[in-house]
Amino acid sequence: MTKALVLGGTGAMGAHLVDLLEDEGYQVYVTTRKNRTPHGSIKYIVGDAKDSAFIDTLVGSNWDVIVDFMHYSTQIFECRVTRFLNSTRQYVYLSSARVYADSSSSIGENHPRLLDTSRDTSFLESDEYAIEKAQQEDVLLNTGLNNWTIVRPYITFSENRLQLGIFEKEGWLYRALRGRTIIFSQDMNEKITTLSYGLEIAVMIKSVIGNPEALGRIYNTTTSEHIRWNSVIKIYLDCIENFNGSRPKVLLVGEQELMKCKPVKYQFKYDRIYDRKFDSSEVLQFCPDLNFRSVSESLASCVEKFLERREFNQIDWRSEAIKDRICGEMAELSEIPGLRRKLQYIFYRFAILKPRVEGR
Repeated sequence: MTKALVLGGTGAMGAHLVDLLEDEGYQVYVTTRKNRTPHGSIKYIVGDAKDSAFIDTLVGSNWDVIVDFMHYSTQIFECRVTRFLNSTRQYVYLSSARVYADSSSSIGENHPRLLDTSRDTSFLESDEYAIEKAQQEDVLLNTGLNNWTIVRPYITFSENRLQLGIFEKEGWLYRALRGRTIIFSQDMNEKITTLSYGLEIAVMIKSVIGNPEALGRIYNTTTSEHIRWNSVIKIYLDCIENFNGSRPKVLLVGEQELMKCKPVKYQFKYDRIYDRKFDSSEVLQFCPDLNFRSVSESLASCVEKFLERREFNQIDWRSEAIKDRICGEMAELSEIPGLRRKLQYIFYRFAILKPRVEGR
């Protein structure tokens, strides 16, 4: 049986990809940091894929394909990449369309990258996601081997992941369902973005796996549809209103206030306030029958499915306190777990703070 190793394959794209691989007849092994129930031919290997000792137990085997969803430092990636390539017929590396420089038109694979064009020294020397992904692409290109394929997805949503600008669902949807105001960026509100449903991107990635034409190549893996952030907000608000009968409030704030809530200045400056449109025609030649649902339809469907379960990951109570201070609101202390987090919330809710200076 054909064997696939998927590193970190439990997210918005990975969870769908492992199902597609199983349907194709692969024996699928997925690394995960928590115990999961095996199903079908999918087997979960518990461990931290960022841990070298754990990786050593995996790369000694011969895999037909390794799909790598992990985010490493470039130094760690340099130490591992040759071992990955020598352990498989095809190594599929998940990069990101965030690597691209700004553009007023649709971006293809040959569009300049931020790493190659930016003159911001502090940005280039940072560990920002877009920089590290581009550096690691170059590491692959310079190995002298070509049994790799690089894919560049962009913002991907699913039934468990719903982003709004720089915030994951824990940073906006949680507070909306608690009756508190959503914070969003006035600079981003009118900007164009590209959001893709994880299943559709998984189909794109699956199309390059085992495909000899894809070796040594780079592919955009995004929908070609684009949407303004204020339209994304409307979809979210409509779904929430339909679910609980009340429409959340939204407060648009400037960059300084936004960075107090989540200090990711480089993501904001060098991605989220760009208009982002992509050309994925190169990879679509391998999956010509893929019919994208409209973003509005698939995004609304994912929101509705999430609202039925309402399972959130850990909430950042420091960030929530700052948002509440900006909005003049207050969380119920009973919803905050533990004394330490309650005290943290109270401190930041009433403190006068300057934004932290961080690259990510």
